[in-house]
Amino acid sequence: MTTGTTGTADKVPLFGPESQFRAFFDDPRWALAMIRATVLEAAHPQIGAALADNSTFVAHPWRRLRNTFLSMRRMFNADPAVREREAARLNRLHARMSGSDTRGRAYDAMDRAARAWVVATLYESAVTMCRLSGQPLDQDTMERMYAEYRTFLAALEGDAGELPEDLNDFWRYFDRVVEDELENTEAARIILYRLFDHLPAPALLDGAPTLWAAGRAVVSPLLGAITVASLPEPYRRRAGLAEMPGAPTLMQGAYLAAGLTRFLPEGWINAESIIEALSLSPDSDDPRARTVTALRARMKRASALLRLLTPLSGDTGPDPVPASSAAAEGRRSAEEFFRQVLDQTGDGHLDWPDLAAMARELATRLDLDEPEETRLYDAFAAWWRELQAALDTDGDGRVSAAEYAAAVPSLAGPALIRVAEVLFDVTDKDGSGTINADEHRALFRTAFHRDLTTTDGTYGRSAFVGDFLSFMSGRRRNTAYDPLLADA
Repeated sequence: MTTGTTGTADKVPLFGPESQFRAFFDDPRWALAMIRATVLEAAHPQIGAALADNSTFVAHPWRRLRNTFLSMRRMFNADPAVREREAARLNRLHARMSGSDTRGRAYDAMDRAARAWVVATLYESAVTMCRLSGQPLDQDTMERMYAEYRTFLAALEGDAGELPEDLNDFWRYFDRVVEDELENTEAARIILYRLFDHLPAPALLDGAPTLWAAGRAVVSPLLGAITVASLPEPYRRRAGLAEMPGAPTLMQGAYLAAGLTRFLPEGWINAESIIEALSLSPDSDDPRARTVTALRARMKRASALLRLLTPLSGDTGPDPVPASSAAAEGRRSAEEFFRQVLDQTGDGHLDWPDLAAMARELATRLDLDEPEETRLYDAFAAWWRELQAALDTDGDGRVSAAEYAAAVPSLAGPALIRVAEVLFDVTDKDGSGTINADEHRALFRTAFHRDLTTTDGTYGRSAFVGDFLSFMSGRRRNTAYDPLLADA
């Protein structure tokens, strides 16, 4: 079998709305399969090291989910030009990620074998999710889908040869990597044991921390147990992952329940709409946000009434509001600003991967090509050198939260001003000297289509640069920049 078309593939294109991969886009089972695939990816030493050093999946998981979904949708688009442009963007992104892991082993996000493993985990997890949900794929469908994934890999790097051509050989390849190469990496442990336990609320539920924490406390251990039980047994044994009693039954039930959604009317479950809704800010004018906000307000009133009827010992009411809070309204503490904005990777330190993540998010939103993308990265790199020189007092090559807080710095130096100016230039795509409504939406949208504010075309360079500097150096909250760089 090859990545060309055979049998039914002669009639149906490998990419586009009729592809097998696209059939899973709105399938709830795919959420479970993606978690499983991500763990298997992170267990690869090279991929795990790249994720630990560069990824924002810990501090900004919802943003990462949204961007990953958008990228996969583009890569399986029916238009070859869309696929080629997205592949070029992904290759530029990964080419900037290289380094060494904690054991001194080099990693490179462009490593061909590692990239092939990412695609392999997606394919194998898709096949596994169908099997676990009682709907195993037939041989023709598996071969058809395997051709799609090999062609996907070819689109990324021009050669699918890193994955076996024959499907039977693929299973031997997969088993060999699982048994001989996967490790209990830090990134895999974070996904299994930390990410779900500390998963921040999406933008829409950010104002209901108690509600979110209660739901997370119930769902988090279940997701972890389901994921561990679904992993290949050789890897569980190699990594020392204990299987919770009853976990296989729980896992089977979860996949079966998710598979029952196939009986729902077509269109009832739409992944894009769900991700978009989660990305909405509570103060958005979208009707979905208003509905959730109104429901949350009623729950708060019911909770307050319950406290009046059955007061707890020592509970005299809400905690008093500090007198200084009103004066500080709209501002973050140095610690909060460091954690929410500067530490994009969530490792407790500020270094180049954090600023690279900011540049990556901005370039992704604006869908930049070369050379604008490189200009933006270069501006952020210059800012990092300026920050490192000013704040890295112990000379370890990175800035800790304590170093940042102790310095109480004014970050609005020449390099940050240059970042703001370059960002304005690449946002002002028509070169008019002002940011119009479409350009504003491209940068500040809160999900796939909507934005919180609009502009009448008079957002000029001076105002744009001033707002950016106010946010980044003054630590002020901003309804446009918060969803862009601070929200999870």
